[in-house]
Amino acid sequence: SLRHVGGLCRKHPSLIPLFVFIGTGATGATLYLLRLALLNPDVCWDRNNPEPWNKLGPNDQYKFYSVNVDYSKLKKERPDF
Repeated sequence: SLRHVGGLCRKHPSLIPLFVFIGTGATGATLYLLRLALLNPDVCWDRNNPEPWNKLGPNDQYKFYSVNVDYSKLKKERPDF
């Protein structure tokens, strides 16, 4: 329990960075998974549309970070379905 962790940290203060880093890592991993689940077009939550990536336009940025691509200047290179 949380009370036990607090007592453990008082007895062994060198464990505090361990709990901080594990907590930060778990929080970051959870937020990243939520971002992937909610914003990634490859993850499909809609059973009525099993191919949501076809809704994306050529100007939609779907990558987390893009180094050399300006999505506003892209042209459509795929057919409409």
